[in-house]
Amino acid sequence: MLKGIPSIIQPDLLKILSEMGHGDTIVLADAHFPAESLGIHSHVIRYDGQPIEPLLDAVMQLIPLDQYTEHPVFLMDKVPGDAVDTPIWDRYRQVITKHEPDRQTAIGMLERFAFYDEAEKAYCIVATGEQSQYANIIIRKGVIR
Repeated sequence: MLKGIPSIIQPDLLKILSEMGHGDTIVLADAHFPAESLGIHSHVIRYDGQPIEPLLDAVMQLIPLDQYTEHPVFLMDKVPGDAVDTPIWDRYRQVITKHEPDRQTAIGMLERFAFYDEAEKAYCIVATGEQSQYANIIIRKGVIR
């Protein structure tokens, strides 16, 4: 047990977050995401049954966003013509803004296959049980000032 570490952060995720350097990315992936196949060259951590939002909040307590890029956070954009509602995006924005209030434009959007390309380069993919569609998020780690 450690002080100041959110209880949702498992030891293997804490290790990964510590190992990540400036510019490394982590994907918090929904239950629909092909984490194992895209993460063949990454660390894949299973958080089955866990929604993303509380995990995102915990991760944001521990790592800073990359301050040298316009969008250190990316969401997977909807496929054109897909009429799925994405209220989770607003909740993600609230979490990001809570931890990085000066980064109102931190979140960018990536087309589905561009998101997959970025995910393949991630240091880690966390496969969650999040049921919402288009709930995947990429976070680029910065440096502590």
